[in-house]
Amino acid sequence: MTTPRITVLGAGRVGSAIVSDLAPEFTVTAVDYDPQALRRLAAAVPAATRQADLRTTAVGPLVADADLVICAVPGFMGFDTLRQVIEAGKDVVDISFFPEDPFALDAPASARGVTAVVDCGVAPGLSNIIAGYVDHLLERTERYVCYVGGLPKVRRWPYEYKAVFSPADVLEEYTRPARLVEHGVEVVRPALSEVELVDFAPVGTLEAFNTDGLRTLLKTLDAPFMKEKTLRYPGHAALMRVFRESGFFDPRPIAVDGQEVSP
Repeated sequence: MTTPRITVLGAGRVGSAIVSDLAPEFTVTAVDYDPQALRRLAAAVPAATRQADLRTTAVGPLVADADLVICAVPGFMGFDTLRQVIEAGKDVVDISFFPEDPFALDAPASARGVTAVVDCGVAPGLSNIIAGYVDHLLERTERYVCYVGGLPKVRRWPYEYKAVFSPADVLEEYTRPARLVEHGVEVVRPALSEVELVDFAPVGTLEAFNTDGLRTLLKTLDAPFMKEKTLRYPGHAALMRVFRESGFFDPRPIAVDGQEVSP
């Protein structure tokens, strides 16, 4: 029996972990633009590697031999990368935190007979699967609240946080408006809004704030009240709001001493 061939697009923090998990059992190829990341990965696990800048390289030829593709690229690249994988006729699992509506790709995926499992990280992802499973056990789901956050075990001032996935997508949690459901209606709240304190033993007290993590659940789960809140150590949200309101998360360039700088 032939071992299934899996191509993982992106070998960053999460992509490399996916490759490491799959390589012992499957024929895995990792694709990334960073040669150092690929060398580290190849030295650690039995996986093939291929260097390519997915922002400028056609995805179709890179996945031509794959039985399954996993997209683990940063969010700003996610939608277009997923679109190209679907156009190549490949089944795909996507963990990218892209802002676009994945259902916009439903028609081309259906036309090509492609199965595309999107929002398949931890949250969104595992949280969606748990929500769907519990929903089918209940007569009716009235309220869904997801509290999620990857936190460092040791708190170090001033940020008391370490990025466990793409840092660019971490910043998206602090800037992208959060979609919630209230009384059966989709509403939008600012990122970092409605901060509350929540106790989790044995971790202690954490703060939770609105983030845009419901995503596909907005259409697939019928519950009149739904929201996702990201967890951090207390004080983190206020610090991030200072950076955001000061313009440090704005990708638009500004002029500084005759030079354009993107904060």
